[in-house]
Amino acid sequence: MATRVLLMLRETSPWALAGAAASVALLWLVAWTLEWAWWTPRRLDRALRAQGLKGTRYRLFTGDLRETARVNREARKNPLPLGCHDIAPRVQPMLHSAMKEYGKLSFTWFGPTPRVMIPDPELVKEVLSNKFGHFGKPRSSRIGKLLANGVVNHDGEKWAKHRRILNPAFHHEKIKRMLPVFSTCCIETIIRWENSMPSEGSSEIDVWPEFQNLTGDVISRTAFGSNYQEGRRIFQLQGELAERLIQSIQTIFIPGYWFLPTKNNRRMKEIDLEIRKILREIIGKREKATRNGETNNDDLLGLLLESNTRQSNGNASLGLTTEDVIEECKLFYFAGMETTSVLLTWTLIVLSMHPEWQERAREEVLSHFGRTRPDFDSLSRLKIVTMILHEVLRLYPPATFLTRRTYKEMELGGIKYPAGVNLLLPIIFIHHDPDIWGKDASEFNPERFANGISNATRHQAAFFPFGGGPRICIGQSFALLEAKMALCTILQRFSFELSPSYTHAPYTVITLHPQHGAQIRLKKL
Repeated sequence: MATRVLLMLRETSPWALAGAAASVALLWLVAWTLEWAWWTPRRLDRALRAQGLKGTRYRLFTGDLRETARVNREARKNPLPLGCHDIAPRVQPMLHSAMKEYGKLSFTWFGPTPRVMIPDPELVKEVLSNKFGHFGKPRSSRIGKLLANGVVNHDGEKWAKHRRILNPAFHHEKIKRMLPVFSTCCIETIIRWENSMPSEGSSEIDVWPEFQNLTGDVISRTAFGSNYQEGRRIFQLQGELAERLIQSIQTIFIPGYWFLPTKNNRRMKEIDLEIRKILREIIGKREKATRNGETNNDDLLGLLLESNTRQSNGNASLGLTTEDVIEECKLFYFAGMETTSVLLTWTLIVLSMHPEWQERAREEVLSHFGRTRPDFDSLSRLKIVTMILHEVLRLYPPATFLTRRTYKEMELGGIKYPAGVNLLLPIIFIHHDPDIWGKDASEFNPERFANGISNATRHQAAFFPFGGGPRICIGQSFALLEAKMALCTILQRFSFELSPSYTHAPYTVITLHPQHGAQIRLKKL
């Protein structure tokens, strides 16, 4: 019998064997696609609805992506009235609509994956604490990893190793030593503004690109020291990459789409290669200089490489590879530049809408520093400025939601979530919830933070613009210190108000941007 089978195989054409193999592969691909795009979503949908949850109807492959894009386009046609801080319906119209129709605890579909909104701050705290490691980060798409794939996307031991090596670079004392760089960048920006203004009167500036340039300059200098000019090129490239990533968001659930030679895909790959080339050269120069004893470790890259050497202790498996360091540097750029530029932009917009708080902040700054450069200890004692920044972060959080995923069946708040469900932690909705913050939840009232974050509301976990738990943003202190320095420097030299050309239109491009810019009228003091 075996001999007969061997003879049959020998007589079979290679083309026939190839065709049979192709048929088997095709059948496997069809079965996998059906499981991924139809059977699994249907099973998860039934499991959630059986427990009383309501949500949108699943659509093959794309879920709610097309509808989300449509309602986003509609929302972006209509700006908000000046002074209106009730921004959630415009910024996240799909989620707002789902909550109105199906309740706060409802679900929508991100492609073939259900996303359940978790509106209770105490449950959010439980998810973010992740004590048993079962609420992990969702797996990033291949396209999404292009923008940033460092510690923010890792889980388990890999996350622990990266976080352990990164922590020394963001230690309180290390950040404190970077304050002169913050100050120098801020003063250079202010001088440029002053030089562009007439000796009398006022001048209009769109502060959104100005703050992007400022924070890009800060992160270039603090991350790469003398290589900051090369760093600026990374900042420009990552800005373009973020815009192109948004263009691709509706197609990432089409199997194999990333490999198609579309114009957008080709350009994103080109950008990624250029960023990696620049970073590899910077890292190579720094490592060579370190070996020759020609460098110090006062910038983030130097501190990271120093920590990596110390942690690995000659064992490469305990440290980060060059590719790991490249990914962390990309994350420095995106997170370090984006978060602070967003915070500063909305702070100037809001203080232009509320001049009484602008004046209170200026009085505090002048009483501490006069016209001199702010120092670290006094910056730490600024109560009114801190209250204002916290209230802006509440109303205009840079990231409007966080996402976690169940990797096994988990019970949360009496609901059993099967594996494969995304839990959406809706920062912007919790930050604006009148049941949590009171009837004035959508009003600008920094006084609520007069006694600190923990006393601003009875739900201590209700304020989480930088996340929470062990994965809280590692750069939180860096961002807040930079924002304080920039705001103080501006308040010392200018009063400001909204330009008549300003349109109040917050929207998301990964983080919360002003859709039509942030035109501010500055007046020298």
